[in-house]
Amino acid sequence: MGRNALSEIKRTLEGYVGQKIRLKANSGRRKTIERSGVLEETYPSVFIVKLDEEQHAFERVSYSYADILTETVELTVCDDSGQVPVKYVKNPQQ
Repeated sequence: MGRNALSEIKRTLEGYVGQKIRLKANSGRRKTIERSGVLEETYPSVFIVKLDEEQHAFERVSYSYADILTETVELTVCDDSGQVPVKYVKNPQQ
């Protein structure tokens, strides 16, 4: 189940490469970081976000697909139709 879930999240994100996204990351001890940028690239285990230059000290950040699965990172794609949250929803028939 875990490997299929990660593959599904990766496939979903591949469709949004080049799109503007917002992410909210839990960095421990009740500390949450909110960032915005562009989904730059997907790799087998991680995805790269190029951050907006004027808002952040870092140029790029990377997160694993497991971060989305465990809800450590909440990702929202901002496209023409509005904002689309990227989440893994478990199929109840599995």
